Amino acid sequence: MTTQEKIIYLDYHSTTPVDSRVAEKVMYYMTTAFGNANSVDHGYGNQAAQVVKQARQHIAELINASIKEIIFTSGATESINLAIQGHISQLNTPATIIVSPVEHKAVLDTCKVLAKKGLAEIIWLNVNQQAQIDLEHLEKVCSRGASLLCVMAANNEVGTIYPVEKIGAIAQKYNIPFLCDASQAVGKIPLNFQGWGITYLAISGHKLYASKGVGALVVKKGYPLEPLIYGGGHEQGLRSGTLNVPGIAGLGEACRLRQLEMSADENAIALLRDQLQSLLQTEIPNLVINGDLNNRLSGNLHISIPDIPNSAIIAKVRHQLAISTGAACSSGIVAPSHALQAMNLADNIIEGALRIGIGKFTTKGEIEKASSAIVSAINEIHQLL
Repeated sequence: MTTQEKIIYLDYHSTTPVDSRVAEKVMYYMTTAFGNANSVDHGYGNQAAQVVKQARQHIAELINASIKEIIFTSGATESINLAIQGHISQLNTPATIIVSPVEHKAVLDTCKVLAKKGLAEIIWLNVNQQAQIDLEHLEKVCSRGASLLCVMAANNEVGTIYPVEKIGAIAQKYNIPFLCDASQAVGKIPLNFQGWGITYLAISGHKLYASKGVGALVVKKGYPLEPLIYGGGHEQGLRSGTLNVPGIAGLGEACRLRQLEMSADENAIALLRDQLQSLLQTEIPNLVINGDLNNRLSGNLHISIPDIPNSAIIAKVRHQLAISTGAACSSGIVAPSHALQAMNLADNIIEGALRIGIGKFTTKGEIEKASSAIVSAINEIHQLL
């Protein structure tokens, strides 16, 4: 047994293990049906083109979109960049972008760069200590008009689920295109692209048991985008480059499986999350649970142990547990979470914050061991203080 196999993996918001059924599909299109989806002069190309078409269908069915609305990308970060930059560069005047301050860095950094270049002005939405958006303020801001609205479907740190249908209705009312980063939500909660007033929707394969390096941007018909990548005119001219057929095949299969298994899986995951939460609350009286406890992702448990630095706990448990102090994209940088700061949490809550992500392959035994490891670590640290 390797060291990795002994470590209990509880960082599902960062990435998910690839479902073995998805991996089989990826391997088949890497080694057997390895054709280029654009080389349709022979059977290899035809087979590749066929699985790409099938993948579009599976994604479309999962989120209620049309297959013509799906553009394959390398992941949600590229999808978000294509949506924001591609949309803004179509405009003749400086843009106004309404943004939630707890968005993923892919959204925030893209908008900030455009602002720095003088191409856009950012209007920030209000969020409370549960990371919920103030819908009255949203409506007020939208009533003044804007070029784009950016609100995620579910938060990647505290797991808060946003009322996308209500947000989309407000955006539609004021005729504002709406980008929804759904990378943490697709395959975990129901989404309705065509029915909820969403203009652009970003998807990431590795958040829903597919491989890394593949994703999609869903683009509502009638919204032209300026491409980021040129050369060959693939994906309706929006994203040139030879398609990642194995990755796309895997993403399609993962979406097909989520459609079938999402409801049962997420119920089971929520039970495990609640069990871990209960075990920790029993042993750690001052434990704080962050986020919206009534509307959060099933697998999300975001906790703070006030006055105990999260880095101290991670140092104690890292050989037993894979948990994180925040967003994976930023966790290489030691800095307080922008999302928790935007939520206006106390410094000792931010400094003691841990993100635990539970998923499809987590077991009851692992939950019990994880609880013991965290509690032991905290007790050891208490003795040193």
